[in-house]
Order: sequence, then structure tokens, then C-alpha cells
Amino acid sequence: MSIRHILFDLDGTLLPMVQDEFVKYYMPLLAQSYINEGVSVDPKKFIGAVWAGYEAMVKNDGSRTNREAFWSYMEPELPLSAEESESIALKFYENEFNKAVCTTKPTPVSDQIVKRAKERGFETYLATNPVFPRCATLNRIRWAGLDAQDFKVITTYETCTYCKPNPEYFRNILEQFRLDPSECLMVGNDVGEDLSVRTLGVKTYLVTDTMENKKNLPIDSEYTGTLNELLEFIETL
Repeated sequence: MSIRHILFDLDGTLLPMVQDEFVKYYMPLLAQSYINEGVSVDPKKFIGAVWAGYEAMVKNDGSRTNREAFWSYMEPELPLSAEESESIALKFYENEFNKAVCTTKPTPVSDQIVKRAKERGFETYLATNPVFPRCATLNRIRWAGLDAQDFKVITTYETCTYCKPNPEYFRNILEQFRLDPSECLMVGNDVGEDLSVRTLGVKTYLVTDTMENKKNLPIDSEYTGTLNELLEFIETL
């Protein structure tokens, strides 16, 4: 096997968490941040709108950034301009959002995996679903005990035009860095989102510590195992 490039998912993979617990904790905090700024919003309706905005990003067809897809949906839902709304959101993601670390279970093994991969000569990429602003993603990287400098790319909503599970999200990374799919390995925990890269000819390692498979899809991955087993697996590549 001639793997040269390793793409890593973040949430649930390098940052162990149960996605639903994480979202249920931080979404009300996000709603409250708008209320604290004097914006009249109903928390339940606001959270529903955020979910719909998320869906707008997932359905993005590549014609605009995920950031544009999200805020063009949210703007009519809020009594503010998209610019004003995003400003409040960014302030939240820089600060209050960090409370949500309590819903995650960081492990030093994650940093060991990335560092060891780099020591062994592999290029490493953070292929986290680009539905968050960069500041929110950098915070989650920090929660995980990782070094952002270890990754050739960190995908965020400002620059990406597709989301997982759309294979075009992965294709953009492959094309940007001129990667041969047969030389790549995708490491992730979500059967639906992360294993979709296999349609492009990329091998996968499914991390089982906090595996997600909401749609009960068949599990079709070349490799599976825990983060600890992944660290050992890196040595065999």
C-alpha cells in the first residue's frame, strides 16, 4: 500500500464526542448570545433556522461558499443584516462556544497520531466538515490538543463550496493539492459522511470510539479500529 497523504476528520474522530450531545449543548448558547446582544429571537425558532441553514450548506452545489449559503438562508430569519448576524456568531465562536468542550472527550492519542504520521513522512490534512467558521474550528482543534500547524489544510465554511457527504467536497481537496486518490487515506468516524470518499478511490479508516451511522448504512471501509489501534496502524503504513 502506497499511502502518502492522510485526511483526518475532527469531530468524533480526533476530537472524540457524541455529535448530538455536543450540538444540544452549544446551540442554546448560540441562541442566547443573540439575545444577550439585544436581538429579539425565539430560541427554539432560532435553533430550527440554524439547522435549516446547516442543510443549505449540505445541499450547496458549489456555486457559492458554505458561508454564503448559510447566511443567505439566515438573513430573512433574523432582524439583522447577514453581516451583523455573522459578527455576533463569530464573537460567540471565539468565546462562549468554548464551554462546549465539556461535551467532548479529548485524548492525547489524537496528537500522537498526527505527529507520528508526520514523522513517518505522511502529509496530513484536516478534512472536517466545513460548516463552521475558521475561528470555531481552530478552537475545536485546540480542545482536541492538536496543533493547527500540523495540517496542510483546515476546511472551514469561509472557503469551501461543498459539504460531506458530497464527494465533491473531497474532490476539491484532492484537486487543490493534486493528490492521487490511491495514495490517500481518509480517517473518520461517520459512516455516511466520511466513507463517501471511497467513491473517488480513496481508502478509509473508520474510527470506532464514537462511530456515527445515523442512517444505518452498510459499513464498507478498508480499515476499522479505535484511535489507539490507529496509532499502531500508522506504524505499519
